[in-house]
Amino acid sequence: MIGTATPVQAVALSVTDALTERFGLFIIIVLGETVTGVVDGLAHEPTNALTLAVGLVAVVVGFGAWWTYFDFAGHRRPRPTRASTVQWMLVHLPLTAAVAAMGAAMVGLVEHAHDSRTPAATAWVLCGGTAVVLCATMVLATSLRVWRPDRGLYRPLARTCVVVAVLCAGVGAARPAPLVLGLVLVLLLGVPWGLAVAYRLSHEGESAAPEVSAVAEHRNDDRR
Repeated sequence: MIGTATPVQAVALSVTDALTERFGLFIIIVLGETVTGVVDGLAHEPTNALTLAVGLVAVVVGFGAWWTYFDFAGHRRPRPTRASTVQWMLVHLPLTAAVAAMGAAMVGLVEHAHDSRTPAATAWVLCGGTAVVLCATMVLATSLRVWRPDRGLYRPLARTCVVVAVLCAGVGAARPAPLVLGLVLVLLLGVPWGLAVAYRLSHEGESAAPEVSAVAEHRNDDRR
């Protein structure tokens, strides 16, 4: 229905700042399921150091999904075309479902904190959900207005997220102990974020260099 909308109907499909904010709030609400899952898991297990450690790591994994979405795609408007608008809206569906799946898997991760290997269902749902979040966020980013101006960041970032998603699937297949699995996912989710931070720092350094040079030349001219 969205894809076959007439030009007049397409006006109603335009993405406003208010709509991006509401989509972001919805993602935050779904991300709350990760915390709920951890709390639910802790409520059914004896409290000890290992269980608490797994619960804490699981919460950090949820934060990783949070910073992946909001650092790279959240609160940003798509290009003002019908195709980009439709893509922006539809890609939020698997993205939200993946975040909800991660939250559901947190319960099993905490409940099996003392197991030598994470249960297959929990490992696949959690790692698969993480992989979908990474890939869906990048697909979503291709519809944004900032994709082309910031292609120096987004294109290598998209390739990195695909590689990290494949590694997440590999972790799900390996099924290490819950604590190890959670720590590995935290590290993997930190890779795209680290790449973005490094890019921003280097870009700011390059943009600051011409300004410093211009100030120096101006001072030299004044002395002359």
